Amino acid sequence: MKRRRRTEILVQGDTSLAQMFAETITHNYECQEIVAPQYGLTMIKMQESAKNSLFYIGEVLVTEAKVEINQNIGIGIVKGMHEELARYLAIIDAAYKANLQETKEWSTQLIEAEKHFTKKKAKEQAELFKTKVNFETMDV
Repeated sequence: MKRRRRTEILVQGDTSLAQMFAETITHNYECQEIVAPQYGLTMIKMQESAKNSLFYIGEVLVTEAKVEINQNIGIGIVKGMHEELARYLAIIDAAYKANLQETKEWSTQLIEAEKHFTKKKAKEQAELFKTKVNFETMDV
């Protein structure tokens, strides 16, 4: 599983999964915190469709953390003020980079969490779709 997909599942889903993964690693391996969770700002890129060019629309508050496991550095960045989640993501990222045995067992749990998240998102979109107005059928 690619890093982007794994991170999206852990951020969008229940944080208890990320906590469980991180605690498994910290109990079994030495985890050194390089950068404690800290707040920062990052620029948001947007694509302008007419000219097909990139521009910065603004900034967003993020929390970032860095840890090291077996000489592999993991980075956790999450939107908003979520110190623990940023730390968990950094530990999980370092565990995957170190190719630890525990990471091989996480794939099924991540896929199940993704299915649950996708189902929940589809349900929310269906609820929103009920409120959509069709202007073509309105008499003006």
